[in-house]
Amino acid sequence: MATVETAGGDPNRFGTVAFYATLGRSFVIMCGVIPLLFAIELLDRGTHHELDVRAGIIPHRLDGLDGVIFAPFLHANFNHLYGNSAPLLLTGTFVLASGGRRFLGVTAVVALASGLGVWFTGRPDTVVIGASGVIFGYVGFLLVRGIVERSVWGIGVGLLIGLLYGAQLANVLPTDARFSWQAHLFGLIGGLVAAVLFRRRAAPLPETAAS
Repeated sequence: MATVETAGGDPNRFGTVAFYATLGRSFVIMCGVIPLLFAIELLDRGTHHELDVRAGIIPHRLDGLDGVIFAPFLHANFNHLYGNSAPLLLTGTFVLASGGRRFLGVTAVVALASGLGVWFTGRPDTVVIGASGVIFGYVGFLLVRGIVERSVWGIGVGLLIGLLYGAQLANVLPTDARFSWQAHLFGLIGGLVAAVLFRRRAAPLPETAAS
């Protein structure tokens, strides 16, 4: 008689109880991030948007370099924040569900790539704020994660994200519109790099035992 050791409790295996529990917890956590961003925007309005100027990215200026860290938490107004909330919630949930440490690593790479890209290539007479660079990074990560990991579930998520946000990838091209295409482009590149840097190795085959 042979017994097979299964992965019924593996949070990275689609269909397991642990998988759905991890996805649910990730969604709840991201649901807590969105009100925090609204609270920051409310505080920013109370200072007449002084936070935007003090903590946004100002390209080519040393006093605007700290915006690489703080700019994703700031938005021009509530409409700007509303537009970023849903995609941040969805993409952030899927990235966080792949692991807490991985989420932090991916976010760090994406934020640095997006922020530094803006600082080096943006217009010096602008202040760049908003979470869209991070969102594009999450999109890039999710689009290719399944491919580099050879994961059917990951590929499925990538297809879903592609269907929902694929048209938005045109916003990585240079434009005169009042948004930072540089943040989108370098965020996307950061996400692609992060998918390779933080790829999960294929799990070993289940052990079998015979008696």
